[in-house]
Amino acid sequence: MDLKQKLQSEIAAAVERTGLVETVPDVKVEVPKDKENGDFSTNIAMVLTKQAKRNPREIAEILTEAIDRNAADIKEISIAGPGFINFKVDESSLTEVILKVLQEKENFGRTERAESEKVLIEFVSANPTGDLHIGHARNASVGDTLANVMDFAGYDVTREYYINDAGNQIHNLALSIDARYQEALGKPFEMPEDGYMGKDIKEIGADLAAKSPELLEQPEEERIETFRTLGVEYEMAKLKKDLSDFNVKFDNWFSETSLYTKGEVEAALSKMTANGYTFEQDGALWLRTTDFGDDKDRVLRKSDDTYTYLMPDIAYHYDKVERGFDRLIDMFGADHHGYIKRLKGSLGALGEDPDMLEIQIMQMVRLIENGEEVKMSKRTGKAVTLRELIDTIGADACRYFLAMRSADTHFDFDMDLAKSESSDNPVYYAQYAHARICSILRQADSLGHTLDTSADLSVITNEQALDLIKKMAQFPNMIKSAAEYRATQRVANYIQELASAFHKFYNRDKVLSDDIEKVKAYLLLIESVRQTLENALGIIGVSAPEKM
Repeated sequence: MDLKQKLQSEIAAAVERTGLVETVPDVKVEVPKDKENGDFSTNIAMVLTKQAKRNPREIAEILTEAIDRNAADIKEISIAGPGFINFKVDESSLTEVILKVLQEKENFGRTERAESEKVLIEFVSANPTGDLHIGHARNASVGDTLANVMDFAGYDVTREYYINDAGNQIHNLALSIDARYQEALGKPFEMPEDGYMGKDIKEIGADLAAKSPELLEQPEEERIETFRTLGVEYEMAKLKKDLSDFNVKFDNWFSETSLYTKGEVEAALSKMTANGYTFEQDGALWLRTTDFGDDKDRVLRKSDDTYTYLMPDIAYHYDKVERGFDRLIDMFGADHHGYIKRLKGSLGALGEDPDMLEIQIMQMVRLIENGEEVKMSKRTGKAVTLRELIDTIGADACRYFLAMRSADTHFDFDMDLAKSESSDNPVYYAQYAHARICSILRQADSLGHTLDTSADLSVITNEQALDLIKKMAQFPNMIKSAAEYRATQRVANYIQELASAFHKFYNRDKVLSDDIEKVKAYLLLIESVRQTLENALGIIGVSAPEKM
């Protein structure tokens, strides 16, 4: 149990001991913005006012007498304003965090939940018809960071990519490849009206013409089906390579086509019909999503007996439920906002709880270079791809920048800043803190110093060192809150604060000096900070370099 949890438990116990109220509410403990107010603060006195029928200042005075200082490692308690209770903790309890980090190492900050909720996070899921662009990059960065932080917080997380390998877009992909195949063989060809004109499609057609000219003898329908399969395989291999180089790994790649081959589309449709939520009108089959707050009902099967895009999506989410997941999280692009109520409504129509589905909408990203928006790639004249970003800026900077703002806000990605080697660049600033610690540790090793966990940590007394320890101690609670509120930007914010606290400490005091006892303590301190930085950077999918 960390300091904050200890304090929360003791405050709750004190409320119960005083008998002020019959039911003890949740106790909130925060870190004050002003250090003069102490290490922690609670507003519990104001929360209890209505139940206790007393003014908050009086309640605060009663509680300060009832709180066991030893139980929560408290050195000082004070009351401020209308009834805020402020706490300063014992420095000796602070330094225990150092040993905790050194003992837990890569697991520092990780939580075991009593009942691990099974969560499926579906993200990116771009159509396999072309390259991933900056919008997909943000989706990948935020989605993977959310999966990492929820895993760290004790959830049972599965990462999934939904492959849209059925429908008109894939059919047009196959027709486009066939046209380029014919072209490469010197045959007359005609690109489909909604065909794909990219360089990669031309390359696939030429490659197939060189390796398999005999496919031309196949019946057209059979050849198109072959090109559909090969085209999806080619595009998915490229997408997987780009995502892997972006440090994004998926546990499962789910094929839309499998929903049809396994009969899951019809199964989902039958269940919604049996539950009384479908109806026929104008020769089409509709779903009454208005029963679940949608602005209008939605067509599932058109009058020509073909399904709308919504139907396989419903079947896919039904499959997720059938696989035993407790929580479904979808990361959608900015143009999918209207999909939220209809998808949640479809779960209700299937007899499931609509609230088990959470949909996060990714807002737009603007690339800025030399103070101007970059809309097109200089190389291709089309949208800037993830691959170009990785090659130009690097995966680390791209991952970090795209994860450091709330997903539901528009974001201007400053490419010049991302490439700069200065303290203004947040990822450089954070990685430099880690590299600097590694440099100090190497220097210490060359001088014959080793990490000695029996060192006297009470010699750590200067303000910047204690602030650094306090910031490090916040890591586990930050992880819990980032997971609970799906707020991945909190991880990046924390990294900046921890790196800043380290730099302030480093500029204030020497780690290596003639004071051997202090050197031993400081080496343990900076190694614990290094480990915490590595853990935090790893959650965002960013490396922790030893040299820069």
